[in-house]
Amino acid sequence: MTTRPLSPLTMLLSRHTRRRGFITLLGGAAAAWPLAVRAQQSKVPVVGFLHPGSAEPNASLLAAFRKGLAEAGYTEGKNVAIEFRWAHGENSRLGEMAADLVQRQVAVIVTPIGTVTVLAAKTATSTIPIVFSAGTDPVKAGIVASLRRPGGNVTGVNYMAAELSAKRLSLLHELTPRATRIALLVNPANPVPAETVPKDTEAAAETIGLHIDVYKAETSREIEMAFDALIQNRADALVIGADAFFIDRRVQIVTLATRYLLPTVYFLREFAEIGGLMSYGASDFGRYREVGIYTGRILKGEKPADMPVVQPTQFELVINLSTARVIGITVPPSLLAQANEVIE
Repeated sequence: MTTRPLSPLTMLLSRHTRRRGFITLLGGAAAAWPLAVRAQQSKVPVVGFLHPGSAEPNASLLAAFRKGLAEAGYTEGKNVAIEFRWAHGENSRLGEMAADLVQRQVAVIVTPIGTVTVLAAKTATSTIPIVFSAGTDPVKAGIVASLRRPGGNVTGVNYMAAELSAKRLSLLHELTPRATRIALLVNPANPVPAETVPKDTEAAAETIGLHIDVYKAETSREIEMAFDALIQNRADALVIGADAFFIDRRVQIVTLATRYLLPTVYFLREFAEIGGLMSYGASDFGRYREVGIYTGRILKGEKPADMPVVQPTQFELVINLSTARVIGITVPPSLLAQANEVIE
């Protein structure tokens, strides 16, 4: 069989087809290269953020955490990603959420508030670094071996909210010296502070001749019930125990305390800013920022075991004079002199 030679037109079309195929192949490779680069760039460290509350009431504090991260060299969306887990006041979900973050192999787990939160994370992993912020003594709570050398995979900030219960009671007594029956509100879903805070407060109350009645609430409805009960029992004043759930419900709590004209001391300035009578505690913005800085340092390679637990050295006393006038209390000059801020 004789093969006929290709015509000039056929040869031209063949060369054109091969050239188009080569260009397509080259173009495909060029298109794939940026994708590969983007995939490589997307492998930024992921921080798991585990919180017992909700996002909206903690927006300003989340900004403080991001500020600390930025100071350590990390910006969300640029060279670090954050996976958020909000329990919305349901502490029973924290264990499941911590386990999910472990399964996702995050680089660090952050628990910015609550002893129950860091214990849930610690139960979920003994290898992934954990940066906590808790209001109870982390050594007594079994979170770390010591403040100076935490050991293991956990370090963070102790903002001493529970340890300051006696100081808050003292300030409340100075504000309302005639009050003898003091109510204390705690969250039983956060068992460590729910046990230690009443003990510390009752011990302090004995030294100044006061009586403490403990009330418990872990839902909004139970907060209402607790206020109904303490008013019925003729409480003279109220101490709010440190708890993340109460931060989320601060509007409800401050509204009830004002409605019943009940002198109340809180553990964070955020309560006084929205109408609470008086607050005393470490700066919440400062500790979230510190948690962010510690998270960045761990992302750079530092070991939690060698990073001392941070403790605040300054505390804020905030007094809301507008609320004092509403509930009919005259703040003594000695107390005003101690205040870091007075809200008119």
